[in-house]
Order: sequence, then structure tokens, then C-alpha cells
Amino acid sequence: MATLPSPLLDAVHDRVLTGLADLVGPDHALAEEIAGRVVGYLRNTAETTVSVEEDGTTFVITGDIPAMWLRDSAAQLTPLLRLVAGGVGADEDRAVLVSLLSGLLRRHWQYLEIDPYANAFNRLPDSSHWDEDETEFENPWAWERKFELDSLSYGPDLAWRLWRATGDTSWMDERFLPAARAILATVATEQHHEERSQYLFRRTGVPSQDTLARDGRGSLTAANGLVWAGFRPSDDACELGYNIPGNHFLALALERLAELLEQVAGAADEAAEARLRAAEIRSALREHALIDGPEGQPIWAYEIDGRGEHRFLDDANVPSLLSLPYLGCADVEDPVQVATRAAVLSRHNPYYYAGLFLEGVGSPHTPKDHVWPIAKSIEGLTTADREEKLRILHQLIRTDGGTGMMHEGVHVDEPTTFTREWFSWSNSMFCELALDLAGVGRDLHVPPAG
Repeated sequence: MATLPSPLLDAVHDRVLTGLADLVGPDHALAEEIAGRVVGYLRNTAETTVSVEEDGTTFVITGDIPAMWLRDSAAQLTPLLRLVAGGVGADEDRAVLVSLLSGLLRRHWQYLEIDPYANAFNRLPDSSHWDEDETEFENPWAWERKFELDSLSYGPDLAWRLWRATGDTSWMDERFLPAARAILATVATEQHHEERSQYLFRRTGVPSQDTLARDGRGSLTAANGLVWAGFRPSDDACELGYNIPGNHFLALALERLAELLEQVAGAADEAAEARLRAAEIRSALREHALIDGPEGQPIWAYEIDGRGEHRFLDDANVPSLLSLPYLGCADVEDPVQVATRAAVLSRHNPYYYAGLFLEGVGSPHTPKDHVWPIAKSIEGLTTADREEKLRILHQLIRTDGGTGMMHEGVHVDEPTTFTREWFSWSNSMFCELALDLAGVGRDLHVPPAG
């Protein structure tokens, strides 16, 4: 597994303490606790989930599952990008972080070229898998073949942010352009899922959220410019085929991919196609994805089917409606986003829970009354209120069940009841919130391109 340079971790500790000093006042113990956890979580992620392979690529397991999710792996290493962008540590130490990030992206391109429909992959093509699935394509690299839009989005988005922050292009190898073409072909196909797609996913003897209806095709949709997905970022099946936060993030990722294709790869035709697809998605979002909110103002739906049906909810997993400003897909002061946020953080969201110790967004992926620390971190990352950010960090520390680690879901009335003792993505989101509050890499997530 990987090791982060000790001087770098010392510099992280000092930067967090300095960045929190004006906010915590005499409460040095809280600042020390937050800084210590950031260092501990960074070290834990590197030493227990990250490995540098013989080909120089970076393989990142999700924690207690020995497979690499495209979504999770990018999110797990995003705090490293914040350190690079924030100028933390010596140049040679930051170069180690850039190498890990570049290696992760090259691993993404490899997987996307092999199978753009899979969400999680094996370190080696040994056919290890989560469960027995029936799909139209057998792939020994795939741990799981649930098609989710975020699998196409996180890599291009991370590459763009790394490039903008550092100018680094070492992530652009011979697989980048084939991977980009695979993304574009998949997007074009799934804009017309009913007519063009061969994708199916079936499991027997499992809950309904773990398989797709209609013999593995998913619920019926009508083409409208959005991109179909079988599964949500929670790995649960979409109830309706067009996931709205996923389409928001995909549109942004395609715009950023277009810039990389044009300015780094010199692929003008592919860049033009990426911009076209992004524009089609954005137009469809404006035309079809807005619904009336609880107070009558427009808000974003969570899912629609293009046939008149919609669902409002939000799930802790990113991309979510709550996370749109964090991802760069919306401004925190945009009236639609303000109204959407208010609805998400209320009982109008069926997965909003409140209890003695926690309040926030959970997921149908976990039991009732479980709030996800990831969602709490996102809540903090999408507010400008520094006192609220600090309150959330303190709340997360107090509700870790005595383990010193962040979890998947935590019971709102009993923090010692939680799911997943080891969930690296959750630890990384705590780091992001703490680094953001301390002013490290605060401009990492820029406003949308258009």
C-alpha cells in the first residue's frame, strides 16, 4: 500500500490548526482533534486502500470491499488534490500526491475502455465479483456491472481539476482517447436507451433495488435528451430512468472532458461531440427536470422518466441534489438550488431523518433513521456559514460510535449503531470539509462552465 511523506502530514496538521484558529478561539482541543483526524484519515486511506501497481497506475479499494469503484476511488483521493492546490508541504511531497492522482486516472481510462457500463472493478482480471449477475457482457475485470452515470463523470472531472490546479498531463496516456470515445458512445446510446441500448442487469433472489425491472432493462422511459442510468450512486436501482443529479454532473464532466480533449489531446472532433452532448443534457434538465417545490417554487426532481412521472427525494451518495454546488454544477445562491436544498433538508425528503444526536440525509441503501456522514460533510461543504461547518465537524466526531472513524450510516438516536465500520470515502469527505473550513484548496470546485 502507499505511504504519504511524514513532512507532508506534519504540514497538513499545521495548516489545519492555523486555518481553524480564528474560528475555535480558546477551544484548542477541538482544533487539535480535527487536525489529528485529517492526518489520521489521510494516512489510513493511503496505507490501507491505495496501491501503486507495476504499471504505475493507482488501484484504490473502497475499504471493507476489495474492489475499486470509479466513483469512490476519485472521491477518496480528492483530499490529496486539495493539498496540492492549496500548496501544502514541499514541492517534492506534493509531487507524490500528483503521481498517485495521475496513476488513478490512468487506471480509470483502462477500466472505461474495457467496460464503460461497470461501476466497480478488480485489481486483476480474475472474475471476482460481488454477486451472480446476468448481463449482456461478460467481463473478468468487473466486480459489478451496475451502470451509473457517475462512473463516466468522476474521471474526466478529476483530470480536469488536476490539470487546472497543476498543469499536469501525465494522466493522458494511450488509453485516454479510447476511454473518452467510450464515454461519448455510451452517452449517445443511453440518450436513447429503449431504441439503442443492449445493456441489461438481472439478479435473482435479491431485493428489488438490487436488480432492474422489465427483465433487466429498467422501468420504461421516453427519450428527452437526458442520459439513462440503471442505478443510482448508492448502487440501488433507479426507480425512474433519468437520475437528475447524475445528469447534472455528467453534463459538467462532458464540458470538462471537451476542454481536455481539445487543449491537451488535440482531439477537436471528440471535443465538439462532448460539448454537444453536454448542451443536450443541460437543455433537457431545464425543460424536463424542474418540478414544483413544497412552497410552490421550482426545485429539481431526483428522477424522472420522460413520460410525465417524477420522484422527489435525495440520497446521501454523491452526486446528489444537495451536492450540486460542491460538484460545481450549481451556485449555492441560485434560487432553484436554495429551494431544492431546503426541501432536501426537510421531511419532504423521505430519506431525511432527525434524532437525538444527528439530523440529515440517509439512503434507502441503509436502514431507516440512519444519517450518512458523507451527507453531513456535503451539507457543510455547500454552506458559506463557517460556524455551521464547524458544528457539523464536531457533530461527526461525537457520533463516530467511539471508533475514531467515519461510517456509512449512523443511527440518529444511537451512534454506536452504524453500518460499515471501514468506509474510506466517508473519511475522505470529513477531510474535505475540514480542509475547506481551514481554507485549504477552497477554490478547488469552481462554478459551472456555462
